[in-house]
Amino acid sequence: MSDTVENVETVGESLRSVLGGIQKSAVTFAGNVQLIAGGSDDVTAVLAYLARAGIETESNPDLYVRHYRQFGIDDAQELRARVATRALGDRRVFVVSTGGMTSEAQNALLKTLEDPPGNALFIFIVPAPDALLATVRSRAQIVEIEHAGTPRKESVLDAAVFLGSPVSKRLDLLKIILEKDADDKYDTGGILTFLADLERHVAHEKDESKKHEALNAIFRARAYMTDRGALVKTLLESVALLAPVV
Repeated sequence: MSDTVENVETVGESLRSVLGGIQKSAVTFAGNVQLIAGGSDDVTAVLAYLARAGIETESNPDLYVRHYRQFGIDDAQELRARVATRALGDRRVFVVSTGGMTSEAQNALLKTLEDPPGNALFIFIVPAPDALLATVRSRAQIVEIEHAGTPRKESVLDAAVFLGSPVSKRLDLLKIILEKDADDKYDTGGILTFLADLERHVAHEKDESKKHEALNAIFRARAYMTDRGALVKTLLESVALLAPVV
């Protein structure tokens, strides 16, 4: 099971700062499931919006805030168990940020997201919401938030440099994002951020045939990236081979 690296008690001071910097926003959390493009750094901004909506964000037993490097089936089952508990107040609110969600985890949450017990509110912060399963996206609202002047996290691999390089150079550049951590795992969040940047650049390609082929490779990589046993290196190499040189 993933280790929790952030909870609501640790963000109180940052939240007060963000609340002071964010102006009144038109963002409305409609429905019970929200998807936000971002990372763990955006948790305080999300809590700021919740506070403006009248939800207590400090010492609130009904507020569950967690960050996972990779959200897997065990994490989904734990979340379902927590959702099943009765709220002490009006409703329970779950803010989850993660670098990636496995397909198994997403499927395990479908019924819960379809009919949340106790009118629970779910906010998932992920690098690329459109990389999630269509069945999850259909149950959610994708919203954009202000980041209180904090620049969005950039990909460690520059998409423009990657696209401007020949295939041999691209394969070499991929080593930057294919480095594994101490747990022998890829930085899924970083890879998804890179693919999202790449997609934005490829969208400007004038050759429709090349653009279509490249976007298909990017979409395929994003769709399978978080699957258990995914051939991450092979998926990215396919993108390197098919993306046009621009």
